[in-house]
Amino acid sequence: MKSSFKDYITIDPNKRFGKAIIKGTRISVGDVLQWLSMGMTTDEIQADFPELNLEMIQACLSFAASREGQIGLAH
Repeated sequence: MKSSFKDYITIDPNKRFGKAIIKGTRISVGDVLQWLSMGMTTDEIQADFPELNLEMIQACLSFAASREGQIGLAH
């Protein structure tokens, strides 16, 4: 059974100014998305941050995808 991003992502107003973070870390979803957008591979991210696993990184993508429909862009 595939896990939900909710298993890995939390929002705590006392950490990272209330940004979505990976549970048990201070690494934000935005951090992970930025690293991926800059071309880092999941292996490179895990090498730099061994506390992260592939499921956590995928949870960040899932979280972002779930929010995409809620955000409108100005034209």
